[in-house]
Amino acid sequence: MLLIPAIDIKDGKCVRLRQGRMNDETVYAEDPVAMAKRWVEAGARRLHVVDLNGAQAGRPVNMEIVRSIVESCANLPVQVGGGIRDEDTIQTYLDAGVTYVIIGTKAVTEPHFVANMCLQFPGHIIVGLDVRDGKLALDGWSKLSHHDVADVAQRFEEDGVSAIIFTDIGRDGMMTGLNIDATVALARQVNVPVIASGGITNLDDVRALCQVAEEGIEGAIAGRTIYEGTLDFTEAQQLADALSNQNRG
Repeated sequence: MLLIPAIDIKDGKCVRLRQGRMNDETVYAEDPVAMAKRWVEAGARRLHVVDLNGAQAGRPVNMEIVRSIVESCANLPVQVGGGIRDEDTIQTYLDAGVTYVIIGTKAVTEPHFVANMCLQFPGHIIVGLDVRDGKLALDGWSKLSHHDVADVAQRFEEDGVSAIIFTDIGRDGMMTGLNIDATVALARQVNVPVIASGGITNLDDVRALCQVAEEGIEGAIAGRTIYEGTLDFTEAQQLADALSNQNRG
């Protein structure tokens, strides 16, 4: 079970939002690059970076900061989302050393784009499915669609995505616990790895995730909880490793 620290960038700073609301932010660091180094030192094996301004603008806004994060965390996989809506952006990110690019809004509005990008950049495409009250959200979570999550996920599996990030928007940034049931329900309907996101709070959430890892849940993105200290990242990853080894044994 992989725990993935989230580094959300807004106006050049490392922030966390509540339920995706751009006007409800907490600034945790003026320097996202220094924050990335902190999580690497704490034992992170992958980083989740989001260009929040880019998600709203529909194009990268903080790309140079992302580039600096990748350079400072050499050889560590970095997955990046926010405003990735064309092939040139994906190519630029991959050229900068990003391992995975996350397609969100455009995956829902233009599903064929995912298929094309999976052919163009095999092994590098992740789809982010952000859900509020059972409906997929678009444009930085500001709009809702009426697509069925499972149907959409299965199509992207056929297209060849490397993983699916499943975010329960209602829990994101609220530290109320992961929506384990919904995450498992999705994981059971696809064969690609699912990464949980939204609401992880404490070691009990880590234990609960490890219990269902065999359903196809590869990891979880940790945000506000590791910034506010309700979850010690190093301790949490060590626990996840121990439980994973125990389950395999």
